[in-house]
Amino acid sequence: SEFVLQDGSMKSGNMPEGEKMGECKQEAEQQHKEDEREGLIEFYGSYQELFQFFCSNTTIHGAIRLVCSKKNKMKTAFWSVLFFLTFSLMYWQFGILYREYFSYPVNLNLNLNSDRLAFPAVTLCTLNPYRYSAIRKKLDELDQITHQTLLDLYDYNMSLARSHWSALSTRKRSSRSLLHHVQRHPLRRQKRDNLVSLPENSPSVDKNDWKIGFVLCSENNDCFHQAYSSGVDAVREWYSFHYINILAQIPDAKALDESDFENFIYSCRFNEATCDKANYTHFHHPLYGNCYTFNDNRSSLWTSSLPGINNGLSLVVRTEQHDFIPLLSTVTGARVMVHDQNEPAFMDDGGFNVRPGIETSISMRKEMTVRLGGSYSNCTEDGSDVPVQNLYSSRYTEQVCIRSCFQLNMVDRCGCAYYFYPLPAGAKYCNYMKHTAWGYCYYKLLVEFKADVLGCFHKCRKPCKMTQYQLSAGYSRWPSAVSEDWVFYMLSQQNKYNITSKSRNGVAKVNIFFEEWNYKTNGESPAFTVVTLLSQLGNQWSLWFGSSVLSVMELAELILDFLAITFILSFRWLRSHKTHSPPGPHPSSQDNTAFQDESSDQSAPHRFTVEAVVTMLPSYNSLEPCGPSRDSEMGHE
Repeated sequence: SEFVLQDGSMKSGNMPEGEKMGECKQEAEQQHKEDEREGLIEFYGSYQELFQFFCSNTTIHGAIRLVCSKKNKMKTAFWSVLFFLTFSLMYWQFGILYREYFSYPVNLNLNLNSDRLAFPAVTLCTLNPYRYSAIRKKLDELDQITHQTLLDLYDYNMSLARSHWSALSTRKRSSRSLLHHVQRHPLRRQKRDNLVSLPENSPSVDKNDWKIGFVLCSENNDCFHQAYSSGVDAVREWYSFHYINILAQIPDAKALDESDFENFIYSCRFNEATCDKANYTHFHHPLYGNCYTFNDNRSSLWTSSLPGINNGLSLVVRTEQHDFIPLLSTVTGARVMVHDQNEPAFMDDGGFNVRPGIETSISMRKEMTVRLGGSYSNCTEDGSDVPVQNLYSSRYTEQVCIRSCFQLNMVDRCGCAYYFYPLPAGAKYCNYMKHTAWGYCYYKLLVEFKADVLGCFHKCRKPCKMTQYQLSAGYSRWPSAVSEDWVFYMLSQQNKYNITSKSRNGVAKVNIFFEEWNYKTNGESPAFTVVTLLSQLGNQWSLWFGSSVLSVMELAELILDFLAITFILSFRWLRSHKTHSPPGPHPSSQDNTAFQDESSDQSAPHRFTVEAVVTMLPSYNSLEPCGPSRDSEMGHE
């Protein structure tokens, strides 16, 4: 039959069988393409589908074996164990790499530079305390007390100058105060096993069985026995303790500033030029006497024109001990120290002695150390982040910090400051005229300091930049036997120099110079940077799985998809759980109940709710089945 369409064309009601099958196939292919078309966001229906897709398409080696051998359970199990074992080993290596990275290792870089070098500061001390006029009388009294003490303990008659005896004989009551305090801290001999004082008039006791020391007591009569196995050390320490008390009683430290440069330095030359007073500064050290620091003016530093002994600092010094204190220093010569500018000269730490009658030639090599701060080391740039106040008028060094820490603890615990270190603001130096028990407190505190109970060695950190000078010394006899006569004669003729003992033990010569202009710089650089870490992680990833960065992104995508599926499934489960849980009566039951109630109530009007469901009829073309026609099927029948 034929049908007339709206446009007037004729269409046969019976389409050929081939055209109908082709049209249905085309519609099926179009529908299949629409089903396979990717959406903007696509999620997998299950974990199995996600895992199978990942293993089939990832670039990670070995993952395909987890799904391609699913029909062989033994192979699947073997490759599963091998895959996850390899994965565990790789992350174990990752842990080692991260631990090494966060340990912040460094590489030591050694650089050798060559340039003209600024000459360092050089400090030279007489090595013997001087009898300053401000304390001469009290020192004479202390010498007389020491003479009597040694006579009582060892039957030793110490020789004193006649001026000391005459001064003491004319003094009546002035020494009572000093004698009283010395008697409160007596020098005693004690048993080696028992700290018992030696009774008087017992010369028959073997002196080898005794130790000598002195007693320090607190205000509560809690005594501290400072004992020594050597009598020389005990006498020096005991005498030094009383000597410091005498020095601390002088209110103005400038009263001890008695520079005797002309009688100590016979000759001074640098780079073949004569030194003058503008090239040195003077300070007093309690044990090393007068000290002179050369080239300490940072505005005009010396620079050697060439390396070698003739282009450095050359000094001829006097080593005679005239009017010095023999109980404080038992050596002869001078003490020299090489240090950087703007750093204090700690003669106890870095100094060494110059022998009389010897020419000491000291060659220097400069060495700089630059450390990495922050997480790489515990160094400090300028000491501003160190919890210790810098009491020195110099830049930060570790020794400056340690001494400042001890001094601050001394003021806090003992109420006064130790004379060897700078004075904090508002504090006063310790002396037993005002602080009767400071000696007991000091020696107790010193024990805690050496045991690091005070924490000074932990608080004080190394500076990130520091300069050191490596020294090597050579010695020769000076002046020689054939030249000493004219050398001493020439020295005695210039600038009122007076050499009382014309022997080699009265003078010494010191030469300090650069061995070469090359200097070494020890620097640090990070051994494990972020780039190095990523490179090592990539090497491990490639070793175990033969993959790249994109493989890591695939793994990250797998994790995100896993989380998304978990969220979706959890949401569906919660929604279905809420739907199936009966919070109240079903709506249909409510309607029926209401209907029954209304029917029982004849007076209430009746209301009905009608729900209509409208279903669209299929189109005309859809009524014809896709496939063989009914007529053909009947024909076959």
